[in-house]
Amino acid sequence: MSVFALDDLFTIMRECAGEEESAELTAAAARQEFTELGYDSLALLEALSRVERAYHVELPEETLAEALTPAAFVAAVNAQLVSPTPAMESAE
Repeated sequence: MSVFALDDLFTIMRECAGEEESAELTAAAARQEFTELGYDSLALLEALSRVERAYHVELPEETLAEALTPAAFVAAVNAQLVSPTPAMESAE
């Protein structure tokens, strides 16, 4: 089983939408809201899609609405890695 780390998310975010000059994606940014870091909903949708493909998880759309910070997003991904949805289990 893989673990999804904050650095993994930051790498994906940089690849999807770049990095705002005013926001450094470091551990200190983990508790800031994505909007404060300069990322909009389109960038988050792209990141969500890439995480699903790379980690073979299916994340509910509510994940984006509820995971307002990088730390919350990482926790949601790891929760799915531990307990995958039935659709993903049958696909394996």
